[in-house]
Amino acid sequence: MKTESLSARYAFWISAAVVAHTLWTSAAPAMIYPLYAAQWHLSFTLVTVIFAVYPLTVVVTMLLFAGLSDRAGRKYVMLAGLLSSAAGVLMFAAADSLAVLLAGRVMMGIGVGLSAGPSAAALVDYAGQGGSARAGAVTLGAQSVGFAAALLLAGALVTWAPVPTRLSFYVLFALLIVLIVLCLFIPGDRPVGMPSRLLARPDVPVYLRHTFIYAALAVTGAYTHGVLISSVGAQIARSLIGSPSPWINSVALALFPVALGIAGSLARKIEARRSVITGSIVSATGMVSLCISVSEHSLFFFISASLISGAGYAFMTFGGLGLIAREARQSDRGSAMSMLFVFAYLFTGGLAVVLGKMATQLNLAVAVFTGALILIFICAVLIILGLFQLRSTNRLSAADI
Repeated sequence: MKTESLSARYAFWISAAVVAHTLWTSAAPAMIYPLYAAQWHLSFTLVTVIFAVYPLTVVVTMLLFAGLSDRAGRKYVMLAGLLSSAAGVLMFAAADSLAVLLAGRVMMGIGVGLSAGPSAAALVDYAGQGGSARAGAVTLGAQSVGFAAALLLAGALVTWAPVPTRLSFYVLFALLIVLIVLCLFIPGDRPVGMPSRLLARPDVPVYLRHTFIYAALAVTGAYTHGVLISSVGAQIARSLIGSPSPWINSVALALFPVALGIAGSLARKIEARRSVITGSIVSATGMVSLCISVSEHSLFFFISASLISGAGYAFMTFGGLGLIAREARQSDRGSAMSMLFVFAYLFTGGLAVVLGKMATQLNLAVAVFTGALILIFICAVLIILGLFQLRSTNRLSAADI
């Protein structure tokens, strides 16, 4: 019994590390995009295409392999994802052209597409009975660590180390190899009696669809922050705010995941739908601060936007994941988590391309204002729907008394 407990604890924390890798891999090039743009004379459109290839690849991968971990086991799907991510990171480290960057981003997208849903589901599985709140909080904490590490490491190496476009990727590659080895020691978890056919048509069970729509919109709203932070955040700080130091810019952007981690520990104490409403209010406030920072060229408001938006992301993501973790059956959990991310990545990938095109044809400030207004609209919809659903739930509870 004690051995089983230790194995579950080990698997829980290795799964958390896999979650961390998904955000680290996603944000790894964030501080280096301006260097690529300067060295290879890339337009905003091409820079955002490099970013957008990643979430769009994640979407395709999740659509093809949604529910695979429910049939093959979380361990083996996470391993496959880590191997693909490592290959993509190595391609970035050796990149000498835009084509290699795009290929590397595709491999990263496949890696995260394979591992994001299973790792989130594994945390719920290994958290034990009633551990969905703990799993949600650890998911956010792991995302915070991965995101902050990517920004701070890249910012430091870009500022002070040689070969700034390569070194941070070599470091990440080495860490991924270590994580792959550690993941090998997770106990096998392929379910007994599951269908021999591993691939299945991605689907959300009928009983879960009402909850899923709201949860998917919440996570989509949260991930929209990533377009403005991971895709063009460094360029906003450099071009619109006027901050020339990569290190200062990386610290400012890293406040987003720091706030994410702190808010995540608070979010677990709030009911999931209330968490989404809280996050929507906070996120809308963060977008207002971002717009002020751009119009006034204010580093203070930019830092404020990073902090406030990080907290909003945490509450929205925790609420969305918490709703699925609470209401999905274990046999459907991996597929539901993957489909949740499909909607989020599909929307953010398309949005990144649109905003990049807008920044090239008009200017970056217009693109930022547009992205902020879109997120504020999503937040408004979540607040209205959430309050309506809470009111309906309270009425039903009162009627049962």
